[in-house]
Amino acid sequence: MSDREIYLDHAASTPVRPEARDAWLSASEKHHANPTGSHRAARDARRTLDDARDLIAEAYGRPPAEVVFTSGGSEADNLAIRGVLRSRGGVAVCSAGEHHAVLEPVEYADGVAVRLSSDGRVDPDTLSDVLSGLGDVSIVSMIAVNNETGAVNDLPALAAAVHRVKPDALLHTDAVQAGGWIDVANEAADFDLISITGHKLGGPVGTGALFVRAGIELDPLLLGGGQERGRRAGTPDVAGAAAFAAAVTATRDRRTDEVGRLGSLRDELVAGLRNALEDHVTTTVLGHGAPVAAGIAHVCFPAIEAEALLFLLDQEGLRASAASSCSSGAQDPSHVLAAMGVPREVAQGSLRLSLGHTTTEADISAALAIIPPAVERLLSRGGG
Repeated sequence: MSDREIYLDHAASTPVRPEARDAWLSASEKHHANPTGSHRAARDARRTLDDARDLIAEAYGRPPAEVVFTSGGSEADNLAIRGVLRSRGGVAVCSAGEHHAVLEPVEYADGVAVRLSSDGRVDPDTLSDVLSGLGDVSIVSMIAVNNETGAVNDLPALAAAVHRVKPDALLHTDAVQAGGWIDVANEAADFDLISITGHKLGGPVGTGALFVRAGIELDPLLLGGGQERGRRAGTPDVAGAAAFAAAVTATRDRRTDEVGRLGSLRDELVAGLRNALEDHVTTTVLGHGAPVAAGIAHVCFPAIEAEALLFLLDQEGLRASAASSCSSGAQDPSHVLAAMGVPREVAQGSLRLSLGHTTTEADISAALAIIPPAVERLLSRGGG
């Protein structure tokens, strides 16, 4: 068992950035008061909270008043879907490749899921066809960057399809996985609700936000206070918000450079696996010609079981996921791959290797030294 950790699970959660850590320490040492109070200490805390709100809003090209702080992306997704349905009624529509935090609320409300193309994205014409066959559609949710495969949806084209067929429907995107890879401010400009979180960007776990366009009525999930303009009760986490804002700002400022650096490392990793394993490895979305997030390499080893491979990799210090981190440990193949039409015997050997701000060339070299022998070991004993 290796003492060194090769961390290639950044899509699940990435290490806290130094800027975020410094911001959290500073705010937690400075502020002990509840920012909803009226005395001076409370007003000071509220000022720090408002500064964080301003920075996050600026990074995503939205007004500060649209920011509703949450405990993370899952809460933001639930607030968007369930909040709109409770307020407006109607039907919810999402892609079949959504994170479970969107997919399950839609399914729970007897909504509709739109199939994926083989490249892992939603085709605007397919979306239009589905919407045309429905009645009162209140909300349409399309993920920005798929958390498993890294496939990047054409958000402007999807928004145009919705506006053409169901102009009264609200648009939501789960942009939790997107902030490090695409310009969400530009790509999701036509969307009414946007979910983000801190721990995918180098911020602390337990921080997130939902952008809510002015004039949209949401039925809150949490009651008991007037915080966040009545949309989310609870004492705000001032230090968490400050750290979240610092991570968002650092991610935005370095995105162009990091996309280039990590995209090259990702391509090196995939090419190395192909060279070493030839017919025993296949990529699920890379090579289709559609954009893929620079930090995600999603591959499948058709003749093996992913859980067995993850066990061997973990013994060698390599951290990765079988699909999304929420479904790792489950024996059923990814719902995303199923929605793409990937055969079950291929999907059962899926592996997500995701890179982030701490990933180095040495990590990629180590991964290429560890993964092929592990795969070959499993192949020699029948895959499991």
